[in-house]
Amino acid sequence: MSADKQTFTGNRGLVLEEALIFEIGVSSKCGVDLEPVPDAPTMLGDCGANQAVDLPGLSEPEAVRHYVRLSQKNHSIDAGLYPLGSCTMKHNPRLNEKMARLPGFGDIHPLQPQSSVQGALELMDTLAHWLKTLTGMPAVALSPKAGAHGELCGMMAIRAAIEAKGELGTRKRVLVPESAHGTNPATAALLGFKVDGIPANAEGRVDLEAFKAKLHENGGDDVAAIMLTNPNTCGLFEPDIIEIADALHAVGGYFYCDGANFNAIVGRVRPGDLGVDAMHINLHKTFSTPHGGGGPGSGPTVLSDRLAAYAPLPYVISDDGGYHLVEDQTQAEAPAFGRMVAFHGQMGMFVRALSYMMSHGSDGLRQVAEDAVLNANYVLATLKDMMSAPFGAPCMHEALFDDSFLKDTGVDTLDFAKAMIDEGYHPMTMYFPLVVHGAMLIEPTETESKATLDLFVATMRDLVASAKAGDLNRFKQAPELAPRRRLDETQAARNPVLRWQADICEAQAAE
Repeated sequence: MSADKQTFTGNRGLVLEEALIFEIGVSSKCGVDLEPVPDAPTMLGDCGANQAVDLPGLSEPEAVRHYVRLSQKNHSIDAGLYPLGSCTMKHNPRLNEKMARLPGFGDIHPLQPQSSVQGALELMDTLAHWLKTLTGMPAVALSPKAGAHGELCGMMAIRAAIEAKGELGTRKRVLVPESAHGTNPATAALLGFKVDGIPANAEGRVDLEAFKAKLHENGGDDVAAIMLTNPNTCGLFEPDIIEIADALHAVGGYFYCDGANFNAIVGRVRPGDLGVDAMHINLHKTFSTPHGGGGPGSGPTVLSDRLAAYAPLPYVISDDGGYHLVEDQTQAEAPAFGRMVAFHGQMGMFVRALSYMMSHGSDGLRQVAEDAVLNANYVLATLKDMMSAPFGAPCMHEALFDDSFLKDTGVDTLDFAKAMIDEGYHPMTMYFPLVVHGAMLIEPTETESKATLDLFVATMRDLVASAKAGDLNRFKQAPELAPRRRLDETQAARNPVLRWQADICEAQAAE
């Protein structure tokens, strides 16, 4: 069937068209039998609902089919290569899922007596041990529930340490390289610090001389910390990291390392040996736990000797009586900065991460990093003759290209990415990092085979050839084969339709 052929149903073979759930269901009906709600006095005062909720009622087959059809329209790591750079969409082994569903882990409740969850607490303690071993750090906070949350945890520990020394009034400046993750400056600003940017050099790394100039701008006494991503968001290792750490420590500052890219160095490099004082670890990026959709996530934060005393509550300790959670400051031996969450983190993520660690072993985790770097360099090496790589050195876990290879073609980064959708690929990360123009950041991870990468590379080369041959139709209308065509993203951002209404005019929609 040709791409433009229309069918009566809107379906294309087994690719089924699906309306919104509000258009399928009827608010006056319900898919289950419910007892009438008895009249009862309300305690909501004038805060109660003043109109019907109008939720759509569907039968069970309708509800199941709706979500199955929607799932078939989603790209996923189970469906194909997910080349997002700096997001590490790696395969989640089903062994991890099996372990997380064991009754002793999947059915417990955070308010159970600690004596009844000794196995779970032991698992948390074991996971903490290996996270500290892999990073060379003496302490870890397991409770942060995402990467940015772990980042906040590390910076809060730094802030607490500065406050304990009576320097909070003077140490107000946080140095943030251009190649850092975007949440880094936001976290520093949230905690009341002034963000001071450090430019990148021609090789895409921190400009060492610019760093030293910034560090000693006011004698260094006002510098609280640096927030550096290593490997950075250009997919490059920072070779001056020890010199940076030593210079920072010499003026009394702290080194926060964004550990989102730990997958590239796990088993090869211990951040503690590099002078790092705090680093969060995205379990989903390095140890294969699922992520996306707002959760579940987990971002444990490891801390150096300088910060270990300020690790937040709660944390696990063990003695002759078994394992215990230190929940209250009066029980703690050190001045924790407080607690970040009501409970103690994501148990299911802990189980999955430890399962991944134990199934790989120390040699396997080292190979994970090696294969991640190998795959990324394979992509870089096989594409850099047709696509433009801004930095000549080998990369770490992700390959970065700019848009200069598209010059004078009439095709931009967004067009190129949209055309990838027609070829069955989720686009790579676009326009990030900001240190290069029209960035295209590709991270294949270690879980992709050479055959998979070869097909991806061949597809990318074909797209580049089409762009340079002037085949604008392939790009400007793309995607044409996806369930939905290209959105007017500017219109959608300026005039978003956030609530379904039966009488809404289709012209208002983003398509």
